[in-house]
Amino acid sequence: MNALNSALSNGYLVLFARVMLGLVFLVAALDKITDPVSFAASIDNYRILPHSISLVLATILPWLELLCAFALFFGIAVHGSALLTCAMLTFFTFAVISALHRGLDISCGCFTQDPSVQKIGWTKVGENLGMIASSVYLLFSDGKRLSLEHFYRSRTLIFAVLLAGASTALSG
Repeated sequence: MNALNSALSNGYLVLFARVMLGLVFLVAALDKITDPVSFAASIDNYRILPHSISLVLATILPWLELLCAFALFFGIAVHGSALLTCAMLTFFTFAVISALHRGLDISCGCFTQDPSVQKIGWTKVGENLGMIASSVYLLFSDGKRLSLEHFYRSRTLIFAVLLAGASTALSG
């Protein structure tokens, strides 16, 4: 249990997980943002959702991925971003498993909308499970030491203490 607590509070390990997961989501978002129509077609290939919902998801999902990427990369609202990435990755993983179970030979649609690249398979499920584990790790971690959120809060706390001290000195 001590090793788990140590890993959860290790600022460098948390930073590594944040940056790696953030970079994956950044790269995944960029192609989708530039071509939402092709991304909607990639979503349609899974044959799970109606086309109208695919269009909405193709418009919103990449921006959510980009927002999570920046939040993780810079260490802002890490727990919320980890929860969102975990939820997205879980949905993506179930979609891939469903497509594999139904024998669909389709492109993942993860990093490029080129249908000849990155076909779905059990390797993609394994990759997603690894990223889900990273998201869960970040969700339960408390190592915020190397984040903008920690930097801002520590500066605010120092400013508040100095302001309280100055106020006491002036009134006394």
